[in-house]
Amino acid sequence: MSGGKYLLGDDDTVRDKLVLTAGGDFNFGPVSPCGVHAPSATPDGKGGVVVLFNMNSGKPTPGWGHLMSLPRRLTLLGRDEIGVEPAGAIESLRGVGQQVSAMALPANQEVVLDGVQGSAMEIVAEIDPRGAPVVAMSVLRSPNREEYTRIAFFSERGYARGPRGLQGGRDSVITLDTSTSSTLADVQSRPPETAPVYLEPGEPLRLRVFVDRSIVEVFANGRQCIAARVYPGRDDSLGVSLRSQGRDATLKSLSAWTLKGIY
Repeated sequence: MSGGKYLLGDDDTVRDKLVLTAGGDFNFGPVSPCGVHAPSATPDGKGGVVVLFNMNSGKPTPGWGHLMSLPRRLTLLGRDEIGVEPAGAIESLRGVGQQVSAMALPANQEVVLDGVQGSAMEIVAEIDPRGAPVVAMSVLRSPNREEYTRIAFFSERGYARGPRGLQGGRDSVITLDTSTSSTLADVQSRPPETAPVYLEPGEPLRLRVFVDRSIVEVFANGRQCIAARVYPGRDDSLGVSLRSQGRDATLKSLSAWTLKGIY
């Protein structure tokens, strides 16, 4: 009940044992409400492992209120580190697309992206934090911010781990905060998902965000994924905005598409 996890190790063929060297989590909080749950995994025959999750509900609904996550493809980036990307032909679901040109993100100002909105959409963004301690993206945002779901990146505010720690390097942190996602009284609260993600010095933040009505999934730099259920109660909670805290940052590029149904 502490959630889905993965283990890494070496196959000792003499003793027929897996000698563990590292591991990690797929969810960063309780499995319920609204959390990642029950991973199912299979090798993809190309050096990776594809994992699919159940997503627990967080609002009373008649019958079964769960759904499945996007499939994730896991690969080894190094001896003790995995990469994670969405798996499958997800791009085939892209509908109407929109591009946002590079722009400055002035410190301490929310920048609402005109025309970029939806309750079923994919967003691919690249941001240079430029030393800003926090940069954030809000999705499912109502015009007056009664509801919004916040994705925030905290530069080098995680743990110092392994060889990186010995060399003075630290993980950054990516969070998915759903505490303001809904104004509905019967939606169950959940602490923010808070996960480590490592960026090389000078590496920009690359986000691939999927919004599908009652779920948000965030892939960061091909090294981390966080997901949670959300339940906006307003029909106008569709907007997207960006914010840099403390210092100016730069949006290098952003592309967004509406998503078609799979059926």
